[in-house]
Amino acid sequence: MGESSFFSFVIDHVSQFLSYTAFANYTMGHLIMICVGLIFIYLAIAKGFEPMLLVPIGFGILIGNIAFQPGYEIGIYEHGSVLNYLYFGVRYGIYPPLIFLGIGAMTDFSALISNPKLIVVGAAAQLGIFGAYAIALALGFSPNEAGAIGIIGGADGPTAIFLSSKLAPDLIGAIAISAYSYMALVPVIQPPIMRLLTTKKERVIRMKPSRAVSKKEKIIFAIAGMILTTSIVPSGLPLLGMLFLGNLLKESGVTKRLADTAQGAMIDIVTILIGLTVGASTQATTFLTVKSIGIFVLGALSFAIATFGGVMFVKIFNLFLKDGNKINPLIGNAGVSAVPHSARVSQVVGLSYDKTNHLLMHAMGPNVAGVIGSAVAAGILLSFLG
Repeated sequence: MGESSFFSFVIDHVSQFLSYTAFANYTMGHLIMICVGLIFIYLAIAKGFEPMLLVPIGFGILIGNIAFQPGYEIGIYEHGSVLNYLYFGVRYGIYPPLIFLGIGAMTDFSALISNPKLIVVGAAAQLGIFGAYAIALALGFSPNEAGAIGIIGGADGPTAIFLSSKLAPDLIGAIAISAYSYMALVPVIQPPIMRLLTTKKERVIRMKPSRAVSKKEKIIFAIAGMILTTSIVPSGLPLLGMLFLGNLLKESGVTKRLADTAQGAMIDIVTILIGLTVGASTQATTFLTVKSIGIFVLGALSFAIATFGGVMFVKIFNLFLKDGNKINPLIGNAGVSAVPHSARVSQVVGLSYDKTNHLLMHAMGPNVAGVIGSAVAAGILLSFLG
């Protein structure tokens, strides 16, 4: 082999190697999504916004947007790739019920049991789901797509993934990213709406202390709650059944190891997998579309409508309650099921007007009701759209 032939051989192979690197395959879309992933990681680490969710999602976005040539079974949408197998749990709605099992094992329904009227406050906040559904229909989305988009207003990432996997699988990435993004931004989105809708007098309303709830009541609630909600909406059984099972494991007192596993190692593992794969599903070639942008806009709108619905319902409800039994409207925002973040927002905003008026425990009532409400709403949408 002559010297010129040798150099040609080397140059050809180096060129061939370079053509397979990500640098040769990056598009502007990939770079945009990588920047989005970096923003997610920054918000999680520097600002403390939902780090348990935003770190794996942000890193997943980076993984999903490292450009490559197809055919090597490495992309999340390539059959046979490891990421594709892990994404199976998202695509077929396996991960969300496991998350709900862990949520149930972590949730104390005492505030709701001691003050049952707070259930309707949680239900009122689901206005965001059906409001966004109606708006999405008006904007030209199909009924199934509109239903999947609307569930973002429930502020419940697992429920959003579960429903979109059934109704609009092609939109799972955009819907999940939107839902988790706005869950992380609850402390930013909700307070201005809460202040706008309430008066100074309403913000300092003091609520009666919650009564003590017995172990027996909690056990009965877990069993009766499952039977009642799933009898009304059988299509919500995967989520509601696992939620109440997790709660029964916690409250029964005889399955501590199972409850600890559900709320500890198991939910952490599933959170990593769901965050990573949802993030990786945002490949620029399939994610950056007009629909995705529309979903983000509708997601913000659904959160605003949900907060509006919860706060305004309390204000109207108070017209029928006697003095001393009135509800502080600031806990109306907690009807979205971002547990316990929206309840903390109620507490923070309330303390800014009265440093001795602690609303956290009261806000946990509509907050946990919102978890149930969003799952019921998902079941309703699935029953007539699925």
